[in-house]
Amino acid sequence: MISAISNLDDKMNTLDLDAVKIFLMIVELRSFTKAAAAMDLAQSAVSTKLRKLETELGHQLVERTPRSVQLSAAGAMFLQPARDLITAHDLALSSFGSRQRRLSIGFSNHIFGPQIPAMLSRLHSQDPGLVLEMKVGTTREIMEAMDCGSIGAAFVLPLDETRRGGEVVGQQAFGWMAAPGWTWDRSTSLPIAVQPSPCAVRAMTIRALEDASIPWMEAFVGGGVATIAAAAAAGLAVAALGRQVAPADVIDMGAALHLPPLPAQDILLYSSLSDGASRKSLRLIGAMFGSVL
Repeated sequence: MISAISNLDDKMNTLDLDAVKIFLMIVELRSFTKAAAAMDLAQSAVSTKLRKLETELGHQLVERTPRSVQLSAAGAMFLQPARDLITAHDLALSSFGSRQRRLSIGFSNHIFGPQIPAMLSRLHSQDPGLVLEMKVGTTREIMEAMDCGSIGAAFVLPLDETRRGGEVVGQQAFGWMAAPGWTWDRSTSLPIAVQPSPCAVRAMTIRALEDASIPWMEAFVGGGVATIAAAAAAGLAVAALGRQVAPADVIDMGAALHLPPLPAQDILLYSSLSDGASRKSLRLIGAMFGSVL
């Protein structure tokens, strides 16, 4: 292992920094396709750069399977030196000061969950000079903020059939979330926790139940996903929640309660940004967001 590390050190001064960045992006997003999208490159260019880097190092860095991208043993050994190299490079570029950039974005609360800290950490490591302004609310609230210009981009669920033009960056899978062991007397209406109308997830919930001829009743109406999740965790009702936003104290009880499957919802990106730096950051956020989901 010592000789292998020494071999890497000998080659560090000849490495293509863009290729090293591509390697790190592939590792972060676990996908060649998403790495290419995040860096606004053709997938073939990403593959070519990585192969060139592997040739320079004399080691295969990643192993591709039909369903995943994983680090090889050599890739795992190279990962931290690669991060250190890019960090040092970026620090050198900013040694005479750099102007902060500000980016205002919004997220639907149905997709803003525990994965966000990891996404923010990855984003900061890739773009440390970026200052984010973030708004979280219902899809309707986020789109209204977008329309009035208070945010420059929005990650939301579909609002209705009249709103078009969003870019699909991922999908949110939904489940019937309730407290473990929660039961329902099927001789009564199913108690549900929902947000008030208009709400796309509320409409999806009711449509799924009515299509399955399951009677339902509102047991709790909350002003956000956190309140809906709290009602479900308290055993008041079952709630249709995205798997990535559901708290740890609820589980999917759909199969146990014989409830109909809920369709996955597209996550759409809307943007009014025009400058290249902001659009590059947004591509990175979109790729990372889709990856963690």
